[in-house]
This record gives sequence, C-alpha cells and structure tokens, in this order.
Amino acid sequence: MATPYRDLFAAPGTTRLALAGLLARLPLPMTGIGIITLLSQLRGSYALAGAVSATFVLTYALLSPQVSRWVDRHGQGRVLPWAAAASASGLLALLACTVLSAPDWTLFVAAMLAGCMPSVSAMVRARWTAIHRGGPQLQAAYSLETVFDEVTFIAGPPLSVGLSVAVWPQAGVLVAAVLLLAGVAALVLQRRTEPPLQTLDATASRRSLLRQPEIRLLALLMLAMGVIVGTVDITSVAFAEQRGQPLAASLVLSAYAVGSCGAGLLFGALNLQVPLRRLLLLGAAATALTALPLLWVGNLPSLAIAVLLAGVFFAPTMIVAMSLVEQCVPAARLTEGMTWLLAGLNIGVALGAAVSGQVVDAAGVRPGFLVALIAGACVLLIAILAQHALPGAGVSGRAAEATR
Repeated sequence: MATPYRDLFAAPGTTRLALAGLLARLPLPMTGIGIITLLSQLRGSYALAGAVSATFVLTYALLSPQVSRWVDRHGQGRVLPWAAAASASGLLALLACTVLSAPDWTLFVAAMLAGCMPSVSAMVRARWTAIHRGGPQLQAAYSLETVFDEVTFIAGPPLSVGLSVAVWPQAGVLVAAVLLLAGVAALVLQRRTEPPLQTLDATASRRSLLRQPEIRLLALLMLAMGVIVGTVDITSVAFAEQRGQPLAASLVLSAYAVGSCGAGLLFGALNLQVPLRRLLLLGAAATALTALPLLWVGNLPSLAIAVLLAGVFFAPTMIVAMSLVEQCVPAARLTEGMTWLLAGLNIGVALGAAVSGQVVDAAGVRPGFLVALIAGACVLLIAILAQHALPGAGVSGRAAEATR
C-alpha cells in the first residue's frame, strides 16, 4: 500500500506542497464553527451566530468557483494572494465588529467578504494533476487530498472552539485568518509545482462550467453526499445527548472520519480495471445502502458502527468524482471544475445540518436519520442519470497507465 504514495512524493517539491496545502485548508473548517462560538458568547444568540456563519458558508460556496476561474485564467501566484487577503480582511473586520459592538448587519457584510476564501483543496489537486497528469500516481494524489480534507475537518473545529473558549472569544477566527495568510503564502511561494497557464478559448471561458451536464450532475451528487455528512453530524450529537452522553458524540463522528480516511487511503493504493463512471455508480449504490442501518441503531456503540460503515464509501466516491472532473473539463479549467464539486459538498453539509436539525426538533432523532436515507437515494439516482453524460473510457488510478 505504501508504494503508490512513495511514488507520489518522488517528484521534487511535492512534500512541501502537501504540507502547505494541509496548512492552508485548515482555516475553512475553523471559520464556520469559530463564528458560531464567537457570536454565541458575545451576542448571546445562536440564531444570529448561525445566520452569520451560514452567510460565510454560502458566500464561499458561490464565490470560490469564480476565484478558481480567475486562477485558471491568470495563475495561482497572481490570484491567491488577493483572494486570501480579501478573506482575511473580512475575518478581521468581523472581529472588529464584535470588539466595537457594531450593529448586527455589519457582521453579515464582514462574513460575505470573508467568503472570498479560495478553495485550497482544488488548488492543491490542480497542482497534483499538473505533476502526475495521465500517470498512475494521480489516484493516490486525489486519495491523499481527500484524507487531508477529512483530517482538517476533524482537527479544525475543536481547535477553533478550544481557542475561543479557553483563550479569547475572537481567538478561533483570528487564528484562522493568520493560518489562511500563512498557508496561502507557503503555497504560492512554491513556483515549481504551480500549474502552467494554458490557452483558454475566450468565448468558452466566459461560460460557467456548471452549464456542462456532467459537471452539474457531479456537483449535485456531491451536494447530496454533503447532506448525508451534515445529517450525520447533527443527528449523532442529538442521539448522544438523548442518551445522556453528549461527549460520546465526538467519538461517533470520529468513527465516520476514520472509515472515510481508511477507505480513501486503501482506494488510492488499488489498481482497479474498472471504468470510472461504473465505479461512481457502485460507490453511489453503497452510499445509499449504508445509510439504511442508521434507522435501526438503538445505542451509541451501534450508532458508531453504523456511522463507520457509512463513512467507508464517502472518500472513494469523492475520489472517483474528482477523477471524472479531470476527464470532463479542459486542462485549462480544471481548478474551476473541481471547485464546483467542493462547493456543492459544502452547501450540502450546511443544508443537511439545517434540515436534519429542524426534523430532530420537530419529530425526534430517528426521523432525523431519514434525511440521510433520502439523500443517499438522491446520490444513487444522480449517479444513474450521470451514466450517459459521463465519459465511459476512463479507468481508475494505475489502470489508466496500463491502458495507454
């Protein structure tokens, strides 16, 4: 299993690339929960805190593909510093508003500016693609990046909350802003791994990639998968609180991340002679089926096992979706294409948390798990619809090298 990952880092500068990317993507999961923790402490309103945090998340989801489009046109070195500076300015403005007791509407303006944050995950994946395009290491690269995404979403929220509660209410968001600037600077300074600019058709570059049926379907699929993640987060916390063991929720959610990370690393090491669109269908079917056991959990250990099983197919399905993007879009627009999928995922997580939270409040925990089941069915339906739109010749990982 170590061989494909050893080969992945054989190219010069790749170790520094991975570390810089890991650092630069940490602010995203820190910011949303950091805003909630900050405003709930200082303004005493979870409704306000949630609304401001949602403003940041939705603005990020809408703006990050546009930032990525500018990156494809002008290069990461020219665009990322400005995007990171704008986002950090928004975060600092938000902190200033809380210190100065500014009106609530100013918090929303600052959150929208903070939403200019670039999609670092897409930037790093684009660099890996430029280094290993068409090579057997590309699947391992996408697998590693998916695992890194999981790691930051495990470590980021507790770090942000801990800083805000133990040090200073503004500390979580402040550290996120500092890490954003430092991480993006570390990434931009690595000129060796930056993807070279490629010629763009002037007319085509003005049209959003979301107009392509295959990109639209893949983004919708990631949105539905995000709904599952958001639902699992909320319902697991509610289930643990209902059993009088709220701290156990962190262990349950860790099980989801462990299942996803382990499966992602293993998938990256496999040599599957299977077309990518068929792998997508298999992953979607497994995602739908593994949502079923959530309806029958009766205690925390069984919930942890069900969540672990549900997480096993998340990373492989996401890796396949990213590989399909690489085949569906011109190389000159790869960053934008990947960002649309990541934006769909983030919107889905926020939507899943909001919907399942309403269901749990109105009808209880068990009906809340139905949201994940419905989302799983949507994942499978979208994968079925996508079979005719997606390219059929591409195969997974090192199998692609064998077919050339």
